Amino acid sequence: MYRWFLSMRYLRARKTNLIGIGGIFVGVGALILILSIMTGFLEETRRSVRGSLSDLVIAPRFGASKEDSVPTDPAKILAEVRADPRVEAAAAHLVWYCQVAKEGADADSMIRILSSSQSGNLSAVQIVGIDLPAEFEATEFKASLEREVKYGARVDNAEQPFAVPERYSPSPLEAGVVVGEKLYSNLALRRGDRIKLATIVEDPARSDSFLTPSRTYVVVGTFRSKENEMDMSRIYLDRAEMIDFLSSPIQYSEVLVKLKHETEATSKALKAELGVRLAENRLIFGYINLDNEFDEVKTWREFRGVLLGAIENERVLMGIMLSLVLLVAGFTVFAILSMMVTEKRRDIGILTALGATPRGVLETFLLIAYWDALIGALLGAIFGTWGALKIDSIERWLSKTFGVQIFNRDVYLFDTIPSVVDPVAVALIVLGAFVCALLFAAIPAWNAAKLDPLEALRQE
Repeated sequence: MYRWFLSMRYLRARKTNLIGIGGIFVGVGALILILSIMTGFLEETRRSVRGSLSDLVIAPRFGASKEDSVPTDPAKILAEVRADPRVEAAAAHLVWYCQVAKEGADADSMIRILSSSQSGNLSAVQIVGIDLPAEFEATEFKASLEREVKYGARVDNAEQPFAVPERYSPSPLEAGVVVGEKLYSNLALRRGDRIKLATIVEDPARSDSFLTPSRTYVVVGTFRSKENEMDMSRIYLDRAEMIDFLSSPIQYSEVLVKLKHETEATSKALKAELGVRLAENRLIFGYINLDNEFDEVKTWREFRGVLLGAIENERVLMGIMLSLVLLVAGFTVFAILSMMVTEKRRDIGILTALGATPRGVLETFLLIAYWDALIGALLGAIFGTWGALKIDSIERWLSKTFGVQIFNRDVYLFDTIPSVVDPVAVALIVLGAFVCALLFAAIPAWNAAKLDPLEALRQE
């Protein structure tokens, strides 16, 4: 009983213990806050990437062999994929790169855009031919059309996004395109404007020459995917219109597959099984990569593995760096207890002479570190969790109060600062604070337990 009483008395009497408590409080709170925000960024990025790529992506290698080729029409591969009971929907994409310019731009101005180092984001854009309503079922394209925009303009009818309203074009022959919100802003476009798409395709009559077709389209609206790169470099149009524009025998570039219940294990299993079936039916060439997996069938995680891995690495590195705060707090606890042992040598000698065991003295000083860790870790966990849950409101208040934009939403295209509080991570951080404090307190506590009472009293 005396151990609890003395540890609390020493804790209250020595105000320097507040430094140890404060260090643990800051370390625990900062770890929970920063890791929750980094986890939120990772989850938000995963959602954005998944929405644009779907769960699985099948990209056959066309023209790999002149003697043996896979079908260029997606009908067979779509039928094979949709037949799997784990698949909810599938859609074909035809992807190509073009140069884009507003109507009226002459050849010289387009060349200047291509040669300018300041116009790299405008020199080439990705045009994607899609099929409706299959695209709505397999991806979040419809949601990107209906999402609130900042710089663009919504289409009149999200069910028929490529339809050109009569007020923009009285001719039914003109086709419409949907432009990414950031690209729409960079090109200073307006609804009803006409843009010219120019690209390079192989001349079917001569294999060693290329054609440079161009065509004019009407901008009927924008989409906002919440992925900055996509919104700045992608244009959607009807796949049949794009096939006619390119005059290419290849009618699709990839097939996007959405699963009914997507998990990493399900995606990997379906990837392997689909690869085998599609290769056996000659729908893909069946290339095997270094990991002994089909190279033409990939999960969305593999497509964005570098990006997601970079964010995960940043989260781990941030956690490691912030853990140094706990180490500093542990050194503080060590220094405070070492000074306390030196100052309380007479008290330790009296306690030992009155019958206190070395173990009792050891536990008394360890309890002081325990109270430091308990108070600091609990307060840090409370304020860190509260800060993570309210971080967006806190950031807006700080930005408004000090007139400094802390979080630029135009860069990330997040409506709010994302944060995810993981109870397991919070518990591990609190446990780590306790372990750190007790480990650093063990040395001065052990020194106190080894003191000879006669030596302690004689020195006093």
